[in-house]
Amino acid sequence: MMPPRPARVRGMTLPEMLVALAIGLAVLLGAGQLLVLANGAYVAQMEAAAIDDGGRYALELVARALRQAAATDPDSLLAADADSAAARIAGLDARSVGRTTPGIDDPSADAVAGSDVLAVRFPGSGPMPAGDGSSVDCAGFTVADGEEGWSIFYVARNGQGEPELRCKYRGNANWSADAIVSGVDGFQLLYGIDTDEPRDGAPNRYVNADAVRALDAALGLVDERELHRRTWWKRVVSVRIGLLLHGAKATRTRPGAAAYALLGPAYGDGEGGAAGDTDAGSVLREDAMTPALRLRERRLFTMTVALPAAAP
Repeated sequence: MMPPRPARVRGMTLPEMLVALAIGLAVLLGAGQLLVLANGAYVAQMEAAAIDDGGRYALELVARALRQAAATDPDSLLAADADSAAARIAGLDARSVGRTTPGIDDPSADAVAGSDVLAVRFPGSGPMPAGDGSSVDCAGFTVADGEEGWSIFYVARNGQGEPELRCKYRGNANWSADAIVSGVDGFQLLYGIDTDEPRDGAPNRYVNADAVRALDAALGLVDERELHRRTWWKRVVSVRIGLLLHGAKATRTRPGAAAYALLGPAYGDGEGGAAGDTDAGSVLREDAMTPALRLRERRLFTMTVALPAAAP
């Protein structure tokens, strides 16, 4: 009896192998594309979270400084002669300041996208040398009774050319400044002034720093003590803040083309007697930015801080 013939084993033909390779390659490419998209979405989410954290932190720090400056102790250094003392709040439009120069003296016109400067001053509290911890500048340093603290916010570029919002303060021997948040497209401010007589503590107009200075100039006062007594900066009862931030990485697939009204759309229509289109930096357009910046995620943060009435 003849032994059974073994079954004939066939391999894949060349066309079958090519089809299998093509299918495998398509699956691999699809999986790779999904991985790239997932990674891009993760990076974009992380960038957005970082921008949100930085924006909220910066606004809260500015708001805290404003409220602290407004809540003056009647027994403090600044309240001892409140009428003739300088205003606790001051600002500059489309300016920057030096890291080590006193206060906001000697400002520079080299402002990042027309960004503004906000300066607040406040009295210390508690015994020397460290105080009681209730009066703190924007860098976190305590200010003792008999001293005057400063918190100054402005935008400048770091060594890598990246614009950052800085906190300037007065130390024991000199002035210095630290970065609060980087990736700043613009920092804008409006001041709500109480024009009523008698004053009721409510803002009637929102104007920029140049407009406040123009109102002071119109008083025609030469005596510094009298100017301090009647300055319109002492009529500021609220401050509107606009802060536009961008991420550190390019996460967009297409360049952005949005326009951001940092002080609100109404300001561009001339609210408060100063049209937004004449206030440098109050409206920023992505199509005017560099191609690299247009690919970055961007967030606009706004806040209006109502100042507590000064203690009687």
